[in-house]
Amino acid sequence: MLHDEELSILRDISQSIAFADDRQGKMGQLIADGYVMKDGDLFELTAKGVTAVEEHAALGMSDAEQANASSDRLI
Repeated sequence: MLHDEELSILRDISQSIAFADDRQGKMGQLIADGYVMKDGDLFELTAKGVTAVEEHAALGMSDAEQANASSDRLI
C-alpha cells in the first residue's frame, strides 16, 4: 500500500510537476515497486502507477461525495 507522500510523488509525475531532491529516495522505491520508470532524465508512471493514482482519486471523490451526502441529511 502506498503512503500519502508516495501518492503525492506519483500525482506530481502524472502532472509533469518537478519535485524536490529530498524526495529522490522515495523515487528509487517507487521504481523498484514498478510504479515509476526512468526515461533519460525524466520519470514516467507505469501502468501500475497510473492505476494507483486513478484509484486514489476515485476514493477521494467517493469520500467527498459521502461527506456532501452526510451534510445534506443534517439540514
